[in-house]
Amino acid sequence: MTTAPETSGNWIDEHHNGVRYGLEGRVLVDETSPFQRITVIDSQRYGKGLLLDGCWMTAEHQERHYHESLVHPALCTAEAIERVLVIGGGDGGTARECLRHPGVMHLDLVEIDGRVVDLSQEHLPSIGGGCWNDPRFHLHVGDGIAWAAEAEDASYDVVLVDGSDPTGPAEGLFNRAFFSNCCRILKPGGVFATQSESPEAFRQVHIDMVKLIRELFGHADPLYGWVPMYPSGWWSWTFAAKDGPRYFTVQSERAAAVAEGCAIWSPRWQQGAFNTIPAFIERELNP
Repeated sequence: MTTAPETSGNWIDEHHNGVRYGLEGRVLVDETSPFQRITVIDSQRYGKGLLLDGCWMTAEHQERHYHESLVHPALCTAEAIERVLVIGGGDGGTARECLRHPGVMHLDLVEIDGRVVDLSQEHLPSIGGGCWNDPRFHLHVGDGIAWAAEAEDASYDVVLVDGSDPTGPAEGLFNRAFFSNCCRILKPGGVFATQSESPEAFRQVHIDMVKLIRELFGHADPLYGWVPMYPSGWWSWTFAAKDGPRYFTVQSERAAAVAEGCAIWSPRWQQGAFNTIPAFIERELNP
């Protein structure tokens, strides 16, 4: 069952637990794929945006808050970054940021819904930028859960999960079997990262995810930032590694190659974002 965004006059809203998060604008596309309801809007404040099953995914003038926070803390800290796997991310923003790193030689992006890719390329081309034509980029329209299950052991330096909320087609991206496979396919010295929801709007989901990833990898920590259009505006990404919390230590040469082009991320921002863990979550994670 798909869910449409709520519209009232010129407003498009996501409703979550008695609160609505909306933009003023107009609907450009509203269709149902075999997987979900896809809505593309044009807003006055954040430009063109994308909703899946009535939930905000991205917008032209918001996306850097999300994509830079997911990508650079991983790619600036993994031992090597030659082979990268992105699961989800059909708008292209995560791939675009990864491919800004000259050390990336091969990037697989596995997106379950090809219509998300098509509509993003048509209506939100600035988000994917040049990733679609980069020779290092390899698009696979298919099931990212199956891809992780079938990939060879230790086959990727970095694994990034850019999934929507844990319902609908993304539901399987938030469980033990999937995260176990992500751990298995990560090379020694590699870094895994996933968006891990809002600690306010999805408090228990967030805490449970961090605990599970920490259990499976041995080392995992959440990083906190903001995506104003998302429920509560307060968001998180969780980073993991098998050989110690290497995601805390930025490699200066890699950082220098991308920092000037970033609107949000910097080594200083990354350090602060890991340190902004609220007391109630720290008590849950470190009883």
